[in-house]
Amino acid sequence: MSETCELNEMSKEVSDGLDVTAKIKLKGTMYGKANGLSWFTTALFIVADMAGGGVVAIPIAMLQSGGFAGGIVITIICVAFCYTAHILGENWVTMCERWPEYREHCRKPYPEMAYRSMGPTARRLTSLTLNVMLFGVSVVYLLLSSKIINDFVTTLTGVNMGFCVMLLLVAGVLLPVTWLKSPQDFWAAVVVAMLTTAISVILILIGTIQDNPTCAPVAQIPDFEWSSLLLSLGTFMFAFGGHGVFPTIQHDMKNPKQFTRASITAFFIVAAMYVPITVLGYITYGNSLQDSIINSVQNANIQQAANLFIAVHCILTLTIVINPLNQELEHALRTPHKFGFQRVLLRTTVMAIIVFMAESVPNFGPILNLIGGTTVALTSAIMPCLFSLFLQARDKMDGKDSERNWTEEFKRVIKKTSLWRLWINIFVIVIAIICGVTTTYTAILDMGGSRFSRPCYLRAFVDTNVELEVLRENPMHCCGPHFNVSRFGSASEFCV
Repeated sequence: MSETCELNEMSKEVSDGLDVTAKIKLKGTMYGKANGLSWFTTALFIVADMAGGGVVAIPIAMLQSGGFAGGIVITIICVAFCYTAHILGENWVTMCERWPEYREHCRKPYPEMAYRSMGPTARRLTSLTLNVMLFGVSVVYLLLSSKIINDFVTTLTGVNMGFCVMLLLVAGVLLPVTWLKSPQDFWAAVVVAMLTTAISVILILIGTIQDNPTCAPVAQIPDFEWSSLLLSLGTFMFAFGGHGVFPTIQHDMKNPKQFTRASITAFFIVAAMYVPITVLGYITYGNSLQDSIINSVQNANIQQAANLFIAVHCILTLTIVINPLNQELEHALRTPHKFGFQRVLLRTTVMAIIVFMAESVPNFGPILNLIGGTTVALTSAIMPCLFSLFLQARDKMDGKDSERNWTEEFKRVIKKTSLWRLWINIFVIVIAIICGVTTTYTAILDMGGSRFSRPCYLRAFVDTNVELEVLRENPMHCCGPHFNVSRFGSASEFCV
């Protein structure tokens, strides 16, 4: 039996030689939770997992990729990632049918999927990838929430204490929360996060529509460049990623076989959020868009409200994603489960490392692209396809996971997988590898190039691009190619 899952009564029946397959056919959804999630509630949780940071960043990705090319890319990624969500759901149903111990409790479903399909090494690599992704997402959401809160405070009070200082304050406020024992159920926080994102999208749409008559006539669209298109792929993948927690959500469903229905609904809702603000922001603001579309909205009240709701989402998401990372480290270091100085020391160290990374690269755009091109490409595209091919090709109760003949494994995959399914999975894997590698390379270059921001702790000692930093730290970006067009009057009064 795997080390992270527990046997239930059905696994005892397997050991007694009873016909489990017949029972599954009779009861159908017996490996779901009696009081589990409905398919529609599951769809809402998937939306909450995916949407958030993508709302403010995806219009900039559309600008980088070009209107027509960006539309094609966002469609392909949305459809491909919806497909990989579907096959993840298939994989989990297959695992529950073949290994009944997964039906009642499994602490880490995604690594277990790797274990059952490709062995123990795959499980370790998958677990490592998920932890790296959680760390990166924590950095992104700390950066994003700090920037948004600083913009909100600046607009409200007229006092700009600076993004770098605000980041330290936000981390300091959140730190004691990370010390507490984690609640067993985060669903209430997840639902609130989804609602705040939806409200923010509506506010951004209203503000952009108000700005359109003034800003659209002076908007300039940059010339198409392949390097910009490749860089935007990371943001698009991040915006539609989140597959690392999908098996966990499915595990809590009343009927796990309905996960595909939930996934399709969720991706439709997310696309309905992303597409309007992406297209309208592209047409209205053009190349005056910077890191966040919210800064381009010129109605101060709408901007403040949108910032507030997105900030709530980011903070809730940060507290959720940092928790499994802390627990994984505590498990590895055998830290006591009860509250004590060991937990405080370890979790403070984790937060300090996240803060140091955020202060070192104080621009969430390049980090978001880097995560999208690496861990998100792996967990949302490559791994689901590989696990599906190997898991579905295995004999039903084949439990030999340690010594495997990979030549025979590949032959069995080719032999037992239908031609259309094989080619679709290969296509997704190849495209994800190409996009992931090129996006990662471009994001690394971008960190030291046009979007370079000097680390916060060096700004006091080294000359920096003052105009660029003032623009990035100003909560209101006027439109036009020179950021000098405002629908409220004097450019000198309202624009940087």
